[in-house]
Amino acid sequence: MRKSSIFFIGAALSITFAFGSVGSVRAVAEESTVYVGGMSAGFTLKTGGAQVIGLSEITTEGGVCAPAQEAGLRVGDMIRKAGGIPVETIAQLNEIVEKSKGKTMEYEVVRKGEILRFRLQAVKEKLTNRYKIGVLVRESVSGIGTVTYVDKKGRFGSLGHSVVGENNQAMEISNGVVFSCNIIGVSKGVRGKAGELRGLFLNDKPLGNADKLCDCGIFGKVSKEFSLKGLTIAVVDSDDAKPGSAYIYSTVNGVEPKRYEIEIVKVDRLNKENKNYVIKIVDEELIAETGGIVQGMSGSPILQEDKLVGAVTHVFINDPTRGYGIDIERMIRE
Repeated sequence: MRKSSIFFIGAALSITFAFGSVGSVRAVAEESTVYVGGMSAGFTLKTGGAQVIGLSEITTEGGVCAPAQEAGLRVGDMIRKAGGIPVETIAQLNEIVEKSKGKTMEYEVVRKGEILRFRLQAVKEKLTNRYKIGVLVRESVSGIGTVTYVDKKGRFGSLGHSVVGENNQAMEISNGVVFSCNIIGVSKGVRGKAGELRGLFLNDKPLGNADKLCDCGIFGKVSKEFSLKGLTIAVVDSDDAKPGSAYIYSTVNGVEPKRYEIEIVKVDRLNKENKNYVIKIVDEELIAETGGIVQGMSGSPILQEDKLVGAVTHVFINDPTRGYGIDIERMIRE
């Protein structure tokens, strides 16, 4: 399957939640049983600084200039320090720039894991009379995904793939808050265009906190207020996964997960891109409602013979009834 025919499927508000040898899950005795997820979650994740999402020109009394762009900053850069002062929020960056009064300062940024330093001078914008450096930044990202499981210690795993930005590159995210989410609508997936879930974050119902993000998803601890009552307990044993009938739990309406029938078409446990299963949606109700797999269903648990074997991660853009899944062992080992 060509790369262009695959789409990452964590639905987004401001971003798209897009993604050695393999041993046996039996080696992780404490994780032999988990609570099966399937509930939608709203993620608000901190970038760990002020991330540049755009570069702009500034109109001053003396003309038009673009300090950040001229100094060498790029979209995707994470501003961590300005004038030696740590930056974690947009407000902090604005305050530092304003107080500089046009003085040249050093800006420390992280670009693809490398620390770089640039010297640039803020200029006073004619319209607002405020000092600016010509960047559009964000301090957090938000999106909708699905919780895959919660273990007996209250730690959850979700999404099944990395978080990507507008450039389809994995983003560096630090931590964040996870809320329950009410799905209020669906844009159906069609050939050539992925669909997506539309939902409301239930800010009065925190699901937990995210403290780890990696290629296998978003992980964290559920809150004390979140009830695990009613969730199915399943044995984690992906060694038994095989082509054939299976099912997923997913929430495509409201807040309650439902069971939907699928087929595991192919098993490739050694795939290094976390595309360990090719799956096909066969549930007529789900196809009628969503067209198949849509953005926001990332993390939907895959079960076979009442055993949790993986999670949905991608959709084939040319066939929304088909997609990829990650082996649950890879998630749990994270």
